[in-house]
Parts: sequence; C-alpha cells; structure tokens
Amino acid sequence: MALPIPNLLFVAPNHYSGGYVSPEALVQVKAEGITHVIDMLPDNEHGGFDEAGMAADLGLFYAHLPVQGGQDLNKGNAEALDRLLAEVGDTPVLVHCMSGNRVGALFALRAHWLQGLSQEEALEVGRRYGLTRMEPLVRQLLGM
Repeated sequence: MALPIPNLLFVAPNHYSGGYVSPEALVQVKAEGITHVIDMLPDNEHGGFDEAGMAADLGLFYAHLPVQGGQDLNKGNAEALDRLLAEVGDTPVLVHCMSGNRVGALFALRAHWLQGLSQEEALEVGRRYGLTRMEPLVRQLLGM
C-alpha cells in the first residue's frame, strides 16, 4: 500500500499507524479500503484541514482523540483508545498523529496498563506503532 502518509506502518492485521493525513491522503485511505480513522492531532495541528468533515463526506468512521504531548499520555486516553479500537473491531483502521510518535506512545501505555503486557513487551508494541522521541517519557510512565 503506497499511501502518502509520513511514517506509515502496517502493524497488525487491519492496523495502520502513521503521521499527518492530508486531504489527498484521506481520499486514498478510503480508496485503499481503510474504513476507520482515529486522529490524535490536536485541532491546532490540522493546518486548517477539516479532517472530520472530509471523513464524514467520504463515509469513513472518524474519531478524534487529541494528544497534545506528554501531559495527554494518561490512563484516560489509553482507555479511550482501547474503546475506539473495540468499536472498530476487525475492520481496517488508521491511527495517526503528526509523525506516528504519539500513536506509538499511547499504544505502549495501553498494552501495559490495559492489556497486561510487561513493560518491555509494551515498549516493543509502542515501537511497532511508531514510538520514537517519546520513548524516554513512555519508559518513565511504564515505571522503567
């Protein structure tokens, strides 16, 4: 799949993680059969693009779970991500932020706090979903 999304990763069956989604990329997301989008960008990072409105026009399930930075890496947001993924089920979903880093961070915390994975296993999940620069903070939050 050649979508114009920075740091796009195919992580698990029907799970895609990546960075900023432009209007053109969102059209291609739909064309590739991805039916759900979970957007972690805060409103101020969309650059004027109404991703929610365009997703609705395209018939995509869209959820907004803004993660501004480290202060939003908390159990409440991990639980919100978990609920959204449960709603998505086995259908193709793209979870994105600006680079994929915040996506990976929240997936790591979800893996440990809610799925019971060890700290190291959770960190590996995070890396698979795009965790990079936030790894030191995630390690701290995981109690490492």
